[in-house]
Parts: sequence; structure tokens; C-alpha cells
Amino acid sequence: MTTEDNPLAGLDAVDWAALEHAYGAADDVPGQLRALCEADADGRQKALQGLYGNIFHQGSRYEASAAAVPFLARMAADVSLPDRHEVLELLAALAIGYDDAHLPGGVDVAGWRRKIAEFAARDPEQVRAEYDTWVEEAPDEGERRVREMRRAMFDFDAHLRAAGAELGAYDAVRQEVPALCALLGDGDPAVRAATAYLVAWFPEEADRTVPQLLRLLDHETDQAVVATALVAAGLLGDATLTDGLRPFLAAGDRAVRWAAATALARLGSTEAGATVGAEVLAELAAAEADPPEPGPPGILFHEGNLRGYAAASLTLLADRYPAEALDAVTDGLAATAGPAGFAVAAAALHLAFGPQRPAGLPEFADLDSRQQRLVRVLAALDEDTWRWVNFLEILRAWGLPQDRAAMRAYAGLSS
Repeated sequence: MTTEDNPLAGLDAVDWAALEHAYGAADDVPGQLRALCEADADGRQKALQGLYGNIFHQGSRYEASAAAVPFLARMAADVSLPDRHEVLELLAALAIGYDDAHLPGGVDVAGWRRKIAEFAARDPEQVRAEYDTWVEEAPDEGERRVREMRRAMFDFDAHLRAAGAELGAYDAVRQEVPALCALLGDGDPAVRAATAYLVAWFPEEADRTVPQLLRLLDHETDQAVVATALVAAGLLGDATLTDGLRPFLAAGDRAVRWAAATALARLGSTEAGATVGAEVLAELAAAEADPPEPGPPGILFHEGNLRGYAAASLTLLADRYPAEALDAVTDGLAATAGPAGFAVAAAALHLAFGPQRPAGLPEFADLDSRQQRLVRVLAALDEDTWRWVNFLEILRAWGLPQDRAAMRAYAGLSS
């Protein structure tokens, strides 16, 4: 039996016990990989959850993450195995972590490689001194405490190892992309969609993958696959794709129109990008008010939160449609609750106050009418949203009150 026939060929040749994951030695990984190939559905799900917990722990990657990639890639390509789309989703996670960190612009892999190389060349003592200065420059006591905690937790060597493991996992998946591209023609629409999602994160492979995504768009009938391929092409391509993708703005399916607008917004933000028309703004604004709900296999970007992704895309239109973009995202924020609103809140604050924290919290009366409306919407969000530390961190990043009562007082609303 060849390697192509057996996705687990060579599994026992890897010294898994010498590799690390989130919980220490990775000697449990081979058993989990074997379980993914078994007929027992409950066992497969337990193994998948185990891998998300140990080689992708809360978005972190480890030595064992890259080592698992070739086996996962061969599983995804083996048509005799079930749940291959879930394996492809795990491969994407191992490559990039949580995708919202790379949206709406896509993976800046050149910048990623450069930052790691520059950090590796730094003097650790100089880095620690810069942390000390960063703590001293905190604008308020709350921010100072956060910065002090991060300074105390910082370890130069551990940071460098973690960064190397993340990039190592990314490059391991990148090696598999040429072979995995064949799955864009797979008979299972969930596999086609997951493959289009996966290849979206590898700009260094764009010369190979973009033409295949465009060919998929020529004949694909599953609307969720079409939408995924459109977003992927938009993340990988340049302004030369604009004319070919624009007709999808007139599609009958709302998710496809959202995807076309998402792709065109990103293409318009690239160097020499084409002008983004009002129809792109209108489609993204419509998704803020009432996001489309694509049927299976769904759209994986931004964990399926199309309103959140639309909000991020609207920040790309801020230079052309600043008022309209902020109005649309504020409308979307008013309709959210809990984690679904985090990306929308961040985009709204970006549009209202700019990408950087203001020098100080202005008087509410000094805000313009759109900024005041946004603050009132934030203050009116329910307790389910305000109880999340993630949400409070977003507010802190722009220097706003991190207590619901304090925010309501700032906005002049009743307690």
C-alpha cells in the first residue's frame, strides 16, 4: 500500500513523544489521527475535538501541529474517508489560527515572515526595555495594569518558539496546497467549499490557486461554494479580477451578492485597486441590517458571522463612504448581542474614531452626531454582551468606559 493509498503511512515513524503540544508530549496525537479514519462517528468527533484542544489550543500551534499536517492532508484527499471537510477546516486553523485576525485584508505572509526574522535578531534586553517604556506610557491606570501584566508574562525565548511553531504549521499546510487544490473538483460540495476556504490563506500560491478558483466559479452550482470561492479569490487576487467578479453582485442568491461585495471591497483596497462603487456599499450595508443565511455547507469565513465580516469590509470603504459605512455598521451593531457583535463593535469604533485610541476620552457633547449615536448603541447593548471580557477589551482599546453603567452615564442614558 502506497502513501497515497494509506493516509497514515509513516505515522509510527514520527517520534511524537519528543514533540510538544499544549499539554506536553504529543504521544496522544497518533491515536487521535487514527480515530479520524475510523467508522465510529462519535469517536471521530472526540478525536477531532482532542486535536483542536492539543495541537490548536485556543489558536496556538506547537511542534506537533506541523507534524500532523501531512497525515491530515492525505485524509482530506482520501474519498473513502468521512468528514473530510472537517479535516480541511482543521488544516486551515493550523495554518492561520482564527481567521478574523487576517480579515478583511487576507494573510500578509511576507510581513509575517519579516516580523519573525526581525524579532529573532533583536536583543532580548532591548525588547524588555521597550516593554517598560510601553508600560510607563499607559494613558490610564486600567491600561497600565493590563500592560504590566503583559510585561510580566513576556518571555523572549518562549515568544520566539511560539512564533516559529505558528509559521512552521503555516508552511507545512502550504506544502500541501498544490495537491489539495484537486479537491476544488470534489463531488462533495462541503469539501469544495472547505478547500476554497483553505486556499484563501496562501497568497504565495495565488498564481496556482486563483485560476482554479475562477474555473470553479464558471461551473459551480452550489451557492455556498460560489460564495466561498468569490471571497477566496478576492483575498488572493488583485484589481485585475474586478471586472470578472462584479457581475456576481447581480446574483439571485443573497450570500453570493454578499461574497461578491466582500471580494470587491478587498480588491478595491489593494494597490492600484479599482474604484468601489455604491453597489458594493449597498450590499455590505444590507448584510449589516439582515445578514444572509447560506444553507449547507455554509460559509466558513469569520466563523460564519457574515454581519461581522461585512462590518470589517466596510472599514475598507471609510475613505470613500465614511458616513454611510459608519451608519451601516452602527445599524448592524444595534441588532447584535453577545460574541456575534464583537467584530461589529470593533469595526464601528474604527470607523467612528479612527484606527488608533484617542488621546483622551472626549466629552460626550464634543462628539459628532454619528459618534454619539454609536456610543448610545454600545451603552444600550444587553448584559449578555457586556459580561464578555472580549467586548470590554474592544472598548478599552478606544479608551471608552468598560462598565455598562459608566457607559450609560457617559452617553446621558438612564441607569
